[in-house]
Amino acid sequence: MSLWPKRLSDIALPLIEQPDRGLQHPQHVHLQGLWHRYDGAAESAWTLQGLDLCLRQGELVGLLGPSGCGKTTLLRLIAGFERPTRGSISINGREVAGPQRWLEPERRGVGMVFQDYALFPHLSAWGNACFGLKRGADTSRAAWLLELLGLGGLEQRYPHELSGGQRQRLALARALAPAPAVVLLDEPFSNLDVEVRLRLRSELPGVLSQCGTSGLIVTHDPEEALAICDRVGVMEGGILHQCASPRELVQQPASPFVGRFVLQGNALPVSACSPTSVTTELGSWQLGQLGDLSGMDPSALTVLVNPEALQLEADASGDAQVLGREFLGREWLVQVQQGELRLRLRLPLEQDWQRGQRCRVRRRLRATALLYPGAVPLLAQPRQ
Repeated sequence: MSLWPKRLSDIALPLIEQPDRGLQHPQHVHLQGLWHRYDGAAESAWTLQGLDLCLRQGELVGLLGPSGCGKTTLLRLIAGFERPTRGSISINGREVAGPQRWLEPERRGVGMVFQDYALFPHLSAWGNACFGLKRGADTSRAAWLLELLGLGGLEQRYPHELSGGQRQRLALARALAPAPAVVLLDEPFSNLDVEVRLRLRSELPGVLSQCGTSGLIVTHDPEEALAICDRVGVMEGGILHQCASPRELVQQPASPFVGRFVLQGNALPVSACSPTSVTTELGSWQLGQLGDLSGMDPSALTVLVNPEALQLEADASGDAQVLGREFLGREWLVQVQQGELRLRLRLPLEQDWQRGQRCRVRRRLRATALLYPGAVPLLAQPRQ
């Protein structure tokens, strides 16, 4: 559930006054060393811990992570609804929050798109789109945005007369009309049906690029973030594990958590290691020629294996059991319990695995994995 303020005054504030745009800054938003703890919380109950993040002009960055990891808190800090305990926030080259600096929300040049749209029911679409503009200001940008977002001709309709997708587009037009430096989007597509959600999310990067506005979007859907964002940040427990391009996240996750959350990878504990190999419950893995694990503690190591690298063999006396399966369109995502391990495998549709079926988990021929810490490439060793 969104934690944004719900009063109309809170919603309108960041859209009223805009900072001087005499200079264009490659880093529209710069967050440095952010720590945050809510009032009354225990000293160790940090919602954000030492977070660093930059957004470039026109860039769309996604925030992924489980509920309670600090995503919405980060948006609140940027908007000015919360003060960081430590660290600083700069927008368009100007510090808006820091040890000796605090700028009110209405002066930050931040636009917002809410999960529930938060449109003004007593205003028409045109009135909503122009709400953040100063009295007497040029409204041509609002008109351009309504056309750009497919709302031309609907200016006199009220929010209740618009579809869900149209209301979401109107919320985006209202946020962008005052030409903010950055737009914050709090799960903006979660209330839409699948077809509308897919269409709107594919249009968002182009709209932000045409407006020259940075975007920071919170979502729980890794597929959505990877599909539309220039970079994706993955958070857990207030810590930003990694912020990288979708390709880099997929090919080189910075931690086992990133691999599990983004790719549904399998994290395997290491039971033993030699200078050039490690042993897990699914067999041994060989390091590359430059690898050397001499003196390493196996308990400090983790092997990350993608679901595509594993396969199942039917075996009534096998040491694994199918827990369930999910239909992904072109394949199954099958969950298997083996000892204390809960594994995920992506398997062809023609393999009809049933809940409770006994089986054995095998690695595919020349399966690869990553060893952490360090994301060191591994190759499966043949079973002896």
